[in-house]
Amino acid sequence: MDPLVISRWQFAITTSYHFLFVPLSIGLGLFVAIMETLYMNKKREVYLRMTKFWGQFFLVSVAMGIVTGIVLEFQFGLNWARFSRYVGDVFGPPLAIESWVAFFLESVFIGVWLYGWKKLPVKLHVFSIWMVTLGAMLSAFWIISANGFMQEPVGYVLRNGRVELVDFPAVIFNPKAHFMFWHTVFACIVTSSFFVIGVCAWHGIRKTVELDFFRRSLRMAVVMGLAAMIAVILLGHFMAKNMAEHQPMKLAAAEAAWETRTDGRLSLFAIIDEASKVNQVDITVPWLLNVLVFDRFTGTIAGMNDIQKEHVLKYGPGDYIPPVTLTYWSFRLMIFSGIAMFFLLVILVVMTFRKQHLLPVWFLWMLLGSMGLPHIANITGWIVTEVGRQPWAVYGLLKTSAGSTLNLDAGTALSSLILYTLIYSLLAFIAGSLIIRQIKKGP
Repeated sequence: MDPLVISRWQFAITTSYHFLFVPLSIGLGLFVAIMETLYMNKKREVYLRMTKFWGQFFLVSVAMGIVTGIVLEFQFGLNWARFSRYVGDVFGPPLAIESWVAFFLESVFIGVWLYGWKKLPVKLHVFSIWMVTLGAMLSAFWIISANGFMQEPVGYVLRNGRVELVDFPAVIFNPKAHFMFWHTVFACIVTSSFFVIGVCAWHGIRKTVELDFFRRSLRMAVVMGLAAMIAVILLGHFMAKNMAEHQPMKLAAAEAAWETRTDGRLSLFAIIDEASKVNQVDITVPWLLNVLVFDRFTGTIAGMNDIQKEHVLKYGPGDYIPPVTLTYWSFRLMIFSGIAMFFLLVILVVMTFRKQHLLPVWFLWMLLGSMGLPHIANITGWIVTEVGRQPWAVYGLLKTSAGSTLNLDAGTALSSLILYTLIYSLLAFIAGSLIIRQIKKGP
């Protein structure tokens, strides 16, 4: 087996697992901070109980996010040594700031918040949870800033066979990174909203007597979730425009567009033959892609075959077309999940703010099942972002095949992949058991 392939699988699995908990922790942190602020201002006991109940899920997700995030950073040195050496000068500052400032801020104040109940003034205790939330968002900002460089390299010079940082503000103000950051933050709020909605739905099915508690939680989740979902959609639009300008191959792969298109049709369903570079079936909607990408009905979407020829001339011989089927269907799963969440939230706004507070049982079961939708959207969105960039580790500068560790053998890579998968499976069982037990226990 190829150590490169194993290393890619390992990073993909650990990142996907990590990204199950990070959005939940960032979003729930904001929920909990708002709930405790309401308690401080209104002095109503229900808000204190909401803070403590939802805070337990927040703590579990934070713990899991930290554990899995540390493993990811180790892999840069163990599996991707040449990549780390090549981009270390640019990657180092954002990741160092994330560890020394953002993570330190989050870690210190989460301890203050956790152990400060009844020991600190209310205002100081509320301040601590807001600092935790700020720290979590800052962590995301610095990590996404580093990833933004991989998508759209800026602020560097090539010297002695590696990239060297010459313009730090250009890296942290990279438009690609900023779109990704805000898109991710609002996606985190949507993720936590559907978690809260799902838990409330479960207690609605069980006819829990805590009607006021879960009604308030549900309303807050619905309002925040819908507002965040609208922001996610708008930011996704701007990201598509940025992709068309700076990563046209990724956009073409997401649309399975082998040939250049001038009619702007958006593909809904395609059966892709990557070997022959054709689509056996392609159901499309005319003009819609141009509207999404260019804000008009006219425009040209470059096809993968034409872009491939341009890349060969620019970068030398090689295959510059990413895995099309995976990119295409990941993009559609992300979009379809987002559409489903948007309409569910719109329906919920209408149903939860009417005078009749009880929701139909069949609809509650639907809401319970919808808890997985944001995770599907998050993971598939990450797949589009990272797989659609292949074969590049750093777009236009370093291929993924040139970033792996040279002396890593297949046996070592495979054993670490198996070990991580087993450990993560155990952690998933423990975390899942804790969350399910607390959901059943209730407030």
